[in-house]
Amino acid sequence: MKTKILILTIVIFGGITILFDACKKSDEHAISSGYHPTYLTFKIPAGWPTPPIDIFKNNPLTEEGFQLGKKLFYDGRLSKDGNFPCASCHQQFAAFSTYDHQFSHGFNNSFTFRNAPPLFNLAWMKEMHWDGGINHIEVQPLAPITDITEMAENIENLLKKLSIDTAYHRMFAAAFGDTTINSQRMLKALSQFMGSIQSFNSKYDQVKRGEASFTVAEQNGYTTFKAKCNSCHTEPLFTDNSFRNNGLSIDPFLKDIGRMRITGKSSDSLVFKVPSLRNIQYTGPYMHDGRIFSLLQVVSYYQTGIDITQTTLDPLLKNRLSFTNQEKVDLIEFLLTLTDDVLLHDNRLSQSK
Repeated sequence: MKTKILILTIVIFGGITILFDACKKSDEHAISSGYHPTYLTFKIPAGWPTPPIDIFKNNPLTEEGFQLGKKLFYDGRLSKDGNFPCASCHQQFAAFSTYDHQFSHGFNNSFTFRNAPPLFNLAWMKEMHWDGGINHIEVQPLAPITDITEMAENIENLLKKLSIDTAYHRMFAAAFGDTTINSQRMLKALSQFMGSIQSFNSKYDQVKRGEASFTVAEQNGYTTFKAKCNSCHTEPLFTDNSFRNNGLSIDPFLKDIGRMRITGKSSDSLVFKVPSLRNIQYTGPYMHDGRIFSLLQVVSYYQTGIDITQTTLDPLLKNRLSFTNQEKVDLIEFLLTLTDDVLLHDNRLSQSK
């Protein structure tokens, strides 16, 4: 599947290169004829690190591009049968993850084999997906769009469907200067929308900004978090975006070997991306395959469930983690402060009616 996606990416972007000069001329004509997009500024929250790459460097963020990306994100026509938009697996009320489902439902009654990760703060990610198989946000949509268990569509058919919709002609022209609809522009627009989804307004953030205070339990939980969890789930992103083996046994049915599927290295066996703990209240079930259904079970897993015999186990977990019952309760209280209600209810990110 990954080889297929790689080949498809090469073919698509080969075509994009051929079309570049023509698109450039069209854009120059559009500028001379009054094309004036509304440019937006991507704001980095105070105290946050600079993103490792500028995802908008060659894809300037505009209101028109954002709105086009949002329309595409919620459009079922990106899937083969019209039933599975990006938003079907990435629901806003679940911090753009799949709420309460271990796996996502896709084309022809298929199911994915990994839990859908939430889509926020993508600008800080150099690699995406649980195995890091995608290395840029602009190529990321190709994987779910073409995967037979997800949206199961091909790019040629997708572009044909978009091209017969006059609304898309107007929106592509507003975003890019003329009515040309191609894969490059579609992916850039999706990237503008997805890359703009940020989570930085939880109670935790309010406390850090001096706008709120932790309860005693939350403060105690924060102390426990910093002592035992922060090494991997580093503030303020609550992930260090690394890949680690956290000691889960391999599922005998899924046989998911993690990042080794991408690198081919035995040292990457059972290694997966460290997820952000932001909005963890709504992004369960947890782990790469959604095998754990509650936060208490997650904390207990790190205390007693880690398989310490695995050769690729992260060294930080070789002795498991130790928690008292009170520390568990307080830690969960702290984790609930990472819920960003602004993100979950932001009308700007919601499907347009």
